Amino acid sequence: MNDRIADLFTLHGPLVYRRALQLMGSAADAEEVTQEVFIRAAAALDDFDPRARVSTWLYRITTNYCLNLLRDRGRRRALLDERADEAAPATVPYDLPKMVQMRRLLAEADPREAAAAVAVFVDGMSHAEAAQVLDVSRRTVGNLCDRFVRWAAERLAEGT
Repeated sequence: MNDRIADLFTLHGPLVYRRALQLMGSAADAEEVTQEVFIRAAAALDDFDPRARVSTWLYRITTNYCLNLLRDRGRRRALLDERADEAAPATVPYDLPKMVQMRRLLAEADPREAAAAVAVFVDGMSHAEAAQVLDVSRRTVGNLCDRFVRWAAERLAEGT
């Protein structure tokens, strides 16, 4: 099993790291998340459905783990305060203040809505691609995104 996880890490480690870096905003946090994702993958490897795509499975583990970290109020507050004034890494093409605001919203949002919003708005996936990754229908992805956008607009209008 150790060889199998090592092979998965070699093939998919960069994907997991990029996903974690984009959501967490720091290389150190992304490295920790990457390690934790592969620890979790090793523990669940026997339950993995071989008909599924490994990259989709790891993407889902990474996204859910990152969102859970962001929901942790103490960690989230420290992370957002610490990262607010840092410059974005040159390899990550996004507007840092907007990403900080997005992280705050994601941390407080409904978990399913947050996962759909990340897939569509952060990763730029189509609803069909997001549906496959999230294991829901395209219509559900659209509904989840619509609810997230309405909720986020209300939160932003309140000044949160």
